[in-house]
Amino acid sequence: MSKSILSGVRILDLTNVLAGPFATLHLALLGAEVIKIENPKDGDLARKLGIVPGLNEQLMGTSFLAQNANKKSMTLNTKTLEGKEIFKKLVKTADVLVENFRPDVMDRLGLGYQVLSEINPRLVYCAISGFGQTGPDAFKPAYDQIIQGLSGVMAINGDERLNPLRAGFPVCDTVGGLNAAFAIMAALYHRERTGEGQFIDIAMLDSIMPLMGWVAANLLIGSQQPVLMGNDNFTAAPSGTFQTKDGYINIAANKQEQWESLCDVLGIPELKTDPRFEKRDIRKKNRKLLTPLVEAKLAERTTTEWVERLNDQDVPSGAILGLGEALEQPQVKHRGILKEVEAPGLGTLKLFGLSALFEKTPGALTEPPPRLSAHTASVLASLGIGPEEQAVLKSKKVI
Repeated sequence: MSKSILSGVRILDLTNVLAGPFATLHLALLGAEVIKIENPKDGDLARKLGIVPGLNEQLMGTSFLAQNANKKSMTLNTKTLEGKEIFKKLVKTADVLVENFRPDVMDRLGLGYQVLSEINPRLVYCAISGFGQTGPDAFKPAYDQIIQGLSGVMAINGDERLNPLRAGFPVCDTVGGLNAAFAIMAALYHRERTGEGQFIDIAMLDSIMPLMGWVAANLLIGSQQPVLMGNDNFTAAPSGTFQTKDGYINIAANKQEQWESLCDVLGIPELKTDPRFEKRDIRKKNRKLLTPLVEAKLAERTTTEWVERLNDQDVPSGAILGLGEALEQPQVKHRGILKEVEAPGLGTLKLFGLSALFEKTPGALTEPPPRLSAHTASVLASLGIGPEEQAVLKSKKVI
């Protein structure tokens, strides 16, 4: 296999739970050495989060397993004098540091960016938080659902019966993590050209709002407030979720030719010239009249039959799968983003690998998520701290 893109890059990962670990996971999959620095008592909170109590008790909860493959785990109490000194030694060897504490935590520890950048001017320091390092809300606590509410995301989901409505997974955390990974890669590219490290300030609130793109643009530029439409697509009609003989189907007839082909496939060609539906913008205004006419024809066949017939005529359509079905569908298996890795004591784990498929430098999932402190001894040894000194540090609860 070709050399990994981030081979030789050392990342100190002080993050917990999701946004930070999701960022460093992607860097680890690209070949970086990610050293997860955890508190000696019980480590990352995610180690206790999951639906399998037995795994939580082992500090290997499903939440932790999902985000921490390919990483090393060392424990270090950075509140102690010895812990601070070891941490500074690590910083000298590092390329990147990622943390997701509140804005003042690292400074209060005496380990903020100004201190660490003097130790290592090439250091890329990425701080991830709910609201960013500055501003009136900077010091407020933030979880994914709080950010979903404050960003407007919950306000635009659902319909008149169910609103506000959160996304069914922690979208703000994960997008914040992706934004951080993107920013770190950009900063490393800048460093390659200039030799300069820098500070990166990532806010979950900042990260999620641009994802609303044209929904926000409609308001900012067109003064159009979002309309609660449930599973309908506000940009076109018929475009959304419709009932079939045995369930539901997604149809996105967004172009005029797709609308006309849909009418032909369903056997209702007369609607193509019906003045209520003939033109795109008129169809959108009359979608409540159109949907029952479309569903009356869809009720004659199963979802599978309609998906095949519509896609054959270039009308985008698809079934609505449960999560289990989605993970097992042939296209997902073909792309190979779900990987298997053996984890001692846990058996075979199915985890997501890198979803960007590089031709020359593919990412790889090579190691299971680490047990707490599994790499403390080896990392300390690489700093010249031998077994006897490690034993003393352990007795003082530094590690």
